[in-house]
Amino acid sequence: MTIEATVEPRREPTAHVNRLGFAKRHAKKKRSKKTKKCAPTMALPDLYVSCKEVFKGPGTVPLHQDVKRLCHMLDNMKLEDFGLSCKLEFFNPKAAVIGTPRVTYTIVYECDKFSMCVFFLPATAVIPLHNHPGMTVFSKLLMGTMHVKSYDWVDPPATDEPDSPAQVRLAKLEADSVFTAPCHTSVLYPTTGGNIHQFTAITPCAVLDVLGPPYSNEDGRDCSYYKDFPYTAFPNGEMGLEEEEGDCYAWLEESTVPENLQMFVIKYLGPQVDDSSS
Repeated sequence: MTIEATVEPRREPTAHVNRLGFAKRHAKKKRSKKTKKCAPTMALPDLYVSCKEVFKGPGTVPLHQDVKRLCHMLDNMKLEDFGLSCKLEFFNPKAAVIGTPRVTYTIVYECDKFSMCVFFLPATAVIPLHNHPGMTVFSKLLMGTMHVKSYDWVDPPATDEPDSPAQVRLAKLEADSVFTAPCHTSVLYPTTGGNIHQFTAITPCAVLDVLGPPYSNEDGRDCSYYKDFPYTAFPNGEMGLEEEEGDCYAWLEESTVPENLQMFVIKYLGPQVDDSSS
């Protein structure tokens, strides 16, 4: 995945909101009323500890009981666990989007076994169809309403199969639904659960992705993008599906990174996790 990085000096926690462009800085300081500071929750540190125990590294998939464990934790996580608030201007459904909406994300934590990232999508922003090679991914919608479409290959490629970017391949539709926070965590696996998916923000959204293992060009886990075509667009004598059955399938063709995709990474300035024991 090609990302444009912005490097900024570390600031006070309140600057995190301003850096994201979610709120304007007040011109005057008012001290007439005392503001009650929210104490940091333990949700993020607890999630970090569990991820260290659950994700064993490349080539492994979390056990069923571990998946349930992480889902239970993620289902209860909120924006506040990351130092954010639903009252920020960014999450105002009436906020105008000027030009092509860009996707912003921040890396909460990353190591060679897993990563935690929060994505911010303005209304109408799209993260196009992309895959997660060899990964198990937990997606938790923290705020907003989002449309999710996902596919799995009908015949997963063999590990020694050469890449054929120009060749269309048949995929089965796993999800084509609208989700509104709060909702349950979605889980995808290396070959099942909708490993190739697309996010479309209906309202401003924030979504947490926990990936194990994370993307790595050096280890062959780079992100690939796809275009989907109706099942009827290409003949397939082997399947012989009826027209109504064909709605559950599509042809996917690998493509280059979409030109209109604007994705920027920003420095995470929210609550930190203690990885001194890593």
